[in-house]
Amino acid sequence: MTHPIRIGVQLQPQHADYAQIRDAVRRAEDLGVDIIFNWDHFFPLSGDPDGKHFECWTMLGAWAEQTSRVQIGALVTCNSYRNPELLADMARTVDHISGGRLILGIGAGWFEKDYDQFGYEFGTAGSRIADLAQAMPRITARWAASNPVPTRQIPVMIGGGGERKTLRVVAEHADLWHSFGDVHTLVRKSAILDEHGAAVGRDTAGLVERSVGVGAPPSEVADALVAAGVTLFTVGTSGPDYDLSLAAEWVAWRDAQG
Repeated sequence: MTHPIRIGVQLQPQHADYAQIRDAVRRAEDLGVDIIFNWDHFFPLSGDPDGKHFECWTMLGAWAEQTSRVQIGALVTCNSYRNPELLADMARTVDHISGGRLILGIGAGWFEKDYDQFGYEFGTAGSRIADLAQAMPRITARWAASNPVPTRQIPVMIGGGGERKTLRVVAEHADLWHSFGDVHTLVRKSAILDEHGAAVGRDTAGLVERSVGVGAPPSEVADALVAAGVTLFTVGTSGPDYDLSLAAEWVAWRDAQG
Protein backbone atom coordinates (compact mmCIF):
# COMPACT_ATOMS: atom_id res chain seq x y z
CA MET A 1 0.00 0.00 0.00
CA THR A 2 1.59 3.24 -1.17
CA HIS A 3 -0.89 5.60 0.51
CA PRO A 4 -2.01 5.73 4.14
CA ILE A 5 -5.61 4.93 4.94
CA ARG A 6 -7.61 8.13 5.32
CA ILE A 7 -11.18 8.93 6.24
CA GLY A 8 -13.16 11.78 4.74
CA VAL A 9 -16.60 13.16 5.45
CA GLN A 10 -18.69 15.00 2.88
CA LEU A 11 -20.87 17.60 4.57
CA GLN A 12 -23.51 18.07 1.91
CA PRO A 13 -24.41 21.78 2.01
CA GLN A 14 -28.16 21.22 1.81
CA HIS A 15 -31.21 21.48 4.10
CA ALA A 16 -29.30 23.36 6.82
CA ASP A 17 -28.60 26.81 8.12
CA TYR A 18 -24.96 27.78 7.85
CA ALA A 19 -24.58 27.67 11.63
CA GLN A 20 -25.41 23.96 11.46
CA ILE A 21 -22.80 23.43 8.76
CA ARG A 22 -20.20 25.31 10.79
CA ASP A 23 -20.95 23.14 13.80
CA ALA A 24 -20.66 19.98 11.70
CA VAL A 25 -17.23 21.09 10.48
CA ARG A 26 -16.13 21.56 14.08
CA ARG A 27 -17.46 18.16 15.11
CA ALA A 28 -15.87 16.42 12.12
CA GLU A 29 -12.44 17.89 12.78
CA ASP A 30 -12.73 17.04 16.48
CA LEU A 31 -13.75 13.50 15.52
CA GLY A 32 -10.44 12.97 13.76
CA VAL A 33 -11.37 12.70 10.09
CA ASP A 34 -8.59 13.44 7.64
CA ILE A 35 -10.57 15.42 5.06
CA ILE A 36 -13.79 17.42 5.09
CA PHE A 37 -15.48 17.79 1.71
CA ASN A 38 -18.53 19.64 0.50
CA TRP A 39 -19.93 19.46 -3.06
CA ASP A 40 -20.32 21.90 -5.92
CA HIS A 41 -24.01 22.24 -6.72
CA PHE A 42 -26.57 25.03 -6.51
CA PHE A 43 -29.57 22.97 -5.40
CA PRO A 44 -30.10 19.97 -3.13
CA LEU A 45 -29.52 16.55 -4.65
CA SER A 46 -31.88 14.77 -2.25
CA GLY A 47 -34.94 15.70 -0.23
CA ASP A 48 -36.76 18.91 -1.13
CA PRO A 49 -35.27 19.93 -4.51
CA ASP A 50 -35.81 23.59 -3.63
CA GLY A 51 -34.58 23.32 -0.04
CA LYS A 52 -31.83 25.31 1.64
CA HIS A 53 -28.46 25.17 -0.10
CA PHE A 54 -25.11 27.03 -0.09
CA GLU A 55 -22.32 27.61 -2.61
CA CYS A 56 -19.19 25.48 -2.58
CA TRP A 57 -16.11 27.70 -2.87
CA THR A 58 -17.31 30.55 -0.67
CA MET A 59 -17.78 27.88 1.97
CA LEU A 60 -14.31 26.41 1.45
CA GLY A 61 -12.79 29.81 2.17
CA ALA A 62 -14.67 29.89 5.48
CA TRP A 63 -13.60 26.32 6.29
CA ALA A 64 -9.98 27.24 5.59
CA GLU A 65 -10.18 29.80 8.41
CA GLN A 66 -12.30 27.68 10.75
CA THR A 67 -10.19 24.52 10.66
CA SER A 68 -6.57 23.95 11.59
CA ARG A 69 -5.74 20.30 10.86
CA VAL A 70 -8.02 18.66 8.29
CA GLN A 71 -7.65 18.89 4.56
CA ILE A 72 -10.61 20.48 2.79
CA GLY A 73 -12.04 20.38 -0.69
CA ALA A 74 -15.03 19.80 -2.93
CA LEU A 75 -16.16 16.31 -3.85
CA VAL A 76 -16.15 17.52 -6.55
CA THR A 77 -16.03 20.93 -8.25
CA CYS A 78 -17.92 21.15 -11.53
CA ASN A 79 -15.48 22.28 -14.19
CA SER A 80 -18.28 23.95 -16.17
CA TYR A 81 -19.15 26.57 -13.57
CA ARG A 82 -15.94 28.61 -13.54
CA ASN A 83 -13.29 29.65 -16.02
CA PRO A 84 -10.25 27.37 -15.41
CA GLU A 85 -7.95 30.28 -14.63
CA LEU A 86 -10.45 31.69 -12.14
CA LEU A 87 -10.87 28.29 -10.49
CA ALA A 88 -7.10 27.95 -10.26
CA ASP A 89 -6.84 31.33 -8.55
CA MET A 90 -9.66 30.50 -6.15
CA ALA A 91 -7.97 27.21 -5.27
CA ARG A 92 -4.60 28.93 -4.80
CA THR A 93 -6.18 31.49 -2.49
CA VAL A 94 -7.93 28.86 -0.36
CA ASP A 95 -4.68 26.89 -0.32
CA HIS A 96 -2.91 29.88 1.23
CA ILE A 97 -5.75 30.69 3.65
CA SER A 98 -5.67 27.09 4.89
CA GLY A 99 -1.89 26.89 5.15
CA GLY A 100 -1.64 24.22 2.45
CA ARG A 101 -4.61 21.97 3.22
CA LEU A 102 -6.69 22.22 0.04
CA ILE A 103 -7.47 19.33 -2.30
CA LEU A 104 -8.77 20.42 -5.71
CA GLY A 105 -11.54 17.94 -6.42
CA ILE A 106 -12.91 18.38 -9.94
CA GLY A 107 -15.19 16.63 -12.39
CA ALA A 108 -16.91 17.22 -15.71
CA GLY A 109 -20.36 17.98 -14.28
CA TRP A 110 -23.68 16.20 -14.64
CA PHE A 111 -26.55 17.89 -12.73
CA GLU A 112 -28.62 19.49 -15.49
CA LYS A 113 -30.72 21.63 -13.15
CA ASP A 114 -27.63 23.55 -12.07
CA TYR A 115 -26.80 24.33 -15.68
CA ASP A 116 -30.33 25.33 -16.64
CA GLN A 117 -31.02 27.54 -13.61
CA PHE A 118 -27.64 29.31 -13.66
CA GLY A 119 -27.34 29.80 -17.41
CA TYR A 120 -24.59 27.35 -18.31
CA GLU A 121 -24.64 25.33 -21.52
CA PHE A 122 -25.22 21.69 -20.58
CA GLY A 123 -23.80 20.24 -23.79
CA THR A 124 -23.15 16.51 -23.83
CA ALA A 125 -21.23 14.18 -21.57
CA GLY A 126 -18.53 14.07 -24.24
CA SER A 127 -18.28 17.85 -24.55
CA ARG A 128 -18.11 18.29 -20.79
CA ILE A 129 -15.31 15.72 -20.46
CA ALA A 130 -13.45 17.38 -23.32
CA ASP A 131 -13.77 20.71 -21.52
CA LEU A 132 -12.33 19.12 -18.37
CA ALA A 133 -9.38 17.73 -20.33
CA GLN A 134 -8.69 21.19 -21.74
CA ALA A 135 -9.05 22.86 -18.35
CA MET A 136 -6.48 20.82 -16.43
CA PRO A 137 -3.31 22.18 -18.11
CA ARG A 138 -4.76 25.69 -17.94
CA ILE A 139 -5.22 25.30 -14.18
CA THR A 140 -1.67 24.12 -13.59
CA ALA A 141 -0.27 26.82 -15.88
CA ARG A 142 -2.14 29.49 -13.94
CA TRP A 143 -0.77 28.15 -10.66
CA ALA A 144 2.76 28.32 -12.04
CA ALA A 145 2.24 31.92 -13.19
CA SER A 146 0.66 33.13 -9.94
CA ASN A 147 2.26 35.44 -7.40
CA PRO A 148 2.52 33.93 -4.92
CA VAL A 149 2.42 30.42 -6.25
CA PRO A 150 0.48 27.81 -4.23
CA THR A 151 2.04 26.71 -0.96
CA ARG A 152 2.85 23.34 -2.53
CA GLN A 153 1.69 21.22 -5.44
CA ILE A 154 -2.05 21.22 -4.79
CA PRO A 155 -3.36 17.63 -4.91
CA VAL A 156 -5.87 17.11 -7.72
CA MET A 157 -8.76 14.68 -7.25
CA ILE A 158 -10.78 13.82 -10.35
CA GLY A 159 -14.13 12.11 -9.94
CA GLY A 160 -15.69 9.98 -12.65
CA GLY A 161 -15.55 6.61 -14.32
CA GLY A 162 -15.84 7.03 -18.08
CA GLU A 163 -13.46 4.37 -19.34
CA ARG A 164 -12.29 5.90 -22.59
CA LYS A 165 -12.16 9.63 -21.83
CA THR A 166 -12.50 10.44 -18.12
CA LEU A 167 -10.01 7.82 -16.94
CA ARG A 168 -7.56 9.12 -19.52
CA VAL A 169 -7.82 12.58 -17.94
CA VAL A 170 -7.33 10.98 -14.52
CA ALA A 171 -4.23 9.17 -15.75
CA GLU A 172 -2.76 12.38 -17.12
CA HIS A 173 -3.54 14.81 -14.31
CA ALA A 174 -4.86 13.32 -11.05
CA ASP A 175 -3.25 12.58 -7.72
CA LEU A 176 -6.49 11.01 -6.49
CA TRP A 177 -9.27 9.24 -8.37
CA HIS A 178 -12.76 9.14 -6.88
CA SER A 179 -14.69 6.14 -8.17
CA PHE A 180 -18.42 5.48 -8.23
CA GLY A 181 -19.99 2.02 -8.13
CA ASP A 182 -19.41 -1.29 -6.40
CA VAL A 183 -16.09 -2.96 -5.68
CA HIS A 184 -16.21 -5.04 -8.87
CA THR A 185 -16.65 -1.91 -10.95
CA LEU A 186 -13.81 -0.27 -9.04
CA VAL A 187 -11.42 -3.15 -9.72
CA ARG A 188 -12.23 -3.21 -13.43
CA LYS A 189 -11.95 0.54 -13.89
CA SER A 190 -8.83 0.74 -11.76
CA ALA A 191 -7.14 -1.65 -14.18
CA ILE A 192 -8.30 0.49 -17.11
CA LEU A 193 -6.90 3.57 -15.37
CA ASP A 194 -3.53 1.85 -15.12
CA GLU A 195 -3.67 1.01 -18.82
CA HIS A 196 -4.17 4.70 -19.55
CA GLY A 197 -1.33 5.47 -17.15
CA ALA A 198 1.01 3.21 -19.09
CA ALA A 199 -0.04 4.94 -22.31
CA VAL A 200 0.75 8.41 -20.94
CA GLY A 201 3.87 7.38 -19.02
CA ARG A 202 2.58 7.66 -15.44
CA ASP A 203 2.69 4.95 -12.80
CA THR A 204 -0.93 5.45 -11.85
CA ALA A 205 -0.95 2.33 -9.68
CA GLY A 206 1.50 4.04 -7.34
CA LEU A 207 0.84 7.72 -7.96
CA VAL A 208 -2.97 7.93 -8.06
CA GLU A 209 -4.73 7.28 -4.77
CA ARG A 210 -8.05 5.42 -5.01
CA SER A 211 -11.05 7.03 -3.30
CA VAL A 212 -14.64 5.89 -2.78
CA GLY A 213 -17.74 6.97 -0.94
CA VAL A 214 -18.97 4.55 1.71
CA GLY A 215 -22.44 4.19 3.15
CA ALA A 216 -21.96 1.04 5.23
CA PRO A 217 -19.87 0.22 8.33
CA PRO A 218 -16.26 -0.86 7.79
CA SER A 219 -17.08 -4.33 9.13
CA GLU A 220 -19.21 -4.88 6.01
CA VAL A 221 -17.15 -3.36 3.20
CA ALA A 222 -13.65 -2.31 4.28
CA ASP A 223 -11.75 -5.53 3.61
CA ALA A 224 -12.92 -5.84 0.02
CA LEU A 225 -12.26 -2.18 -0.72
CA VAL A 226 -8.78 -2.25 0.81
CA ALA A 227 -8.02 -5.37 -1.24
CA ALA A 228 -9.13 -3.42 -4.31
CA GLY A 229 -6.61 -0.69 -3.50
CA VAL A 230 -8.81 1.94 -1.89
CA THR A 231 -7.16 4.08 0.79
CA LEU A 232 -9.53 7.09 1.01
CA PHE A 233 -13.02 6.34 2.36
CA THR A 234 -15.57 9.16 2.53
CA VAL A 235 -18.88 9.14 4.38
CA GLY A 236 -21.59 11.51 3.15
CA THR A 237 -24.02 13.20 5.51
CA SER A 238 -26.74 15.80 4.95
CA GLY A 239 -28.27 18.62 6.90
CA PRO A 240 -29.87 19.66 9.06
CA ASP A 241 -28.47 17.20 11.61
CA TYR A 242 -25.19 16.03 10.02
CA ASP A 243 -25.04 12.65 11.72
CA LEU A 244 -21.36 11.67 12.07
CA SER A 245 -21.89 8.27 13.71
CA LEU A 246 -20.88 6.29 10.61
CA ALA A 247 -17.84 8.52 10.12
CA ALA A 248 -16.89 7.78 13.74
CA GLU A 249 -16.96 4.05 12.99
CA TRP A 250 -14.63 4.55 10.04
CA VAL A 251 -12.24 6.69 12.08
CA ALA A 252 -12.10 3.99 14.76
CA TRP A 253 -11.46 1.36 12.09
CA ARG A 254 -8.66 3.49 10.59
CA ASP A 255 -7.04 3.87 13.98
CA ALA A 256 -7.21 0.13 14.59
CA GLN A 257 -5.19 -0.62 11.47
CA GLY A 258 -1.96 0.20 13.28
